[in-house]
Amino acid sequence: MLGPTAAGKSALAMAVAERLGAEILSVDSMQVYRGMDIGTAKPTIEERRRIPHHMIDVADPEEEFTVARFQAEARRVIAQGTRPVILVGGSGLHFRAVVDPLRFPPYDPEVRTRLEGLSADELRRRLLEVDAEAGRHVDLSNPRRVLRALEIWELTGDTPSGRAATAEAAAVREYRAELAVRAIGVDPGPALAERVRRRLGRMRQLGLLEEVERLAPRLGRTAAQAVGYKELLDVVSGKVGIDEGFAQAEAATLALARRQRTFFRRDPRIRWIPWTDDLDRLVAAAIDALEVEAPCSS
Repeated sequence: MLGPTAAGKSALAMAVAERLGAEILSVDSMQVYRGMDIGTAKPTIEERRRIPHHMIDVADPEEEFTVARFQAEARRVIAQGTRPVILVGGSGLHFRAVVDPLRFPPYDPEVRTRLEGLSADELRRRLLEVDAEAGRHVDLSNPRRVLRALEIWELTGDTPSGRAATAEAAAVREYRAELAVRAIGVDPGPALAERVRRRLGRMRQLGLLEEVERLAPRLGRTAAQAVGYKELLDVVSGKVGIDEGFAQAEAATLALARRQRTFFRRDPRIRWIPWTDDLDRLVAAAIDALEVEAPCSS
């Protein structure tokens, strides 16, 4: 179940999992962190009792929970399970890490810290020195991407052009999955903005700001970048007022949803089902799209 944030994926996945006797594996980059509950729309304890969920609350917010670690743990869950597993979430990279032959080169804190001391221009210059065609594979206007490419080269000797020429990279570009997968997408279209606004309003009522304030001293570099948390940290620090902070969180959430929509729409394996507010009809469409039969209820 894939698609932009606030599309209703979680409710749909719960209903489909109950019909199919399946379990749920969250492909959400921030639901892995303990305590980040309200702002990540994490399933409740009661929901997790009804349907087993995986890749939720597996790390403390101080940790740097890498995509490589996510891939290894999620694949272990799938390999050891005996029931169908429904992948649910809006993180396209984490979804692809689970099902596609993505390989994650090593990283080194000392090398990264040293490279972070260089200017963006110097990073680009150094990368182009070792790989003149790097701009075909790396966004040279994004210093983080350039830095990572240089870090990989220093640690492994692999250039962006060299890595792009591998068979595994070709399989990723061509969306050839390493694991058997049937993917469906949900997208409320023009209704998405209103759904984001309403959901953030509910989060505010449930105590999102208090959650961010409580977690602020513990948020590591990755967790602190979570949409919603990042904007409300400015409220906690006194940089902006509460209403302004929530307005910024709403704008950031909508921007994230647009990026997610673009990412998933590129994937030819995803079958998009017609959107409706009627959950029963949505469930029926999802099961039909998955081409499976729901077990008869006793």
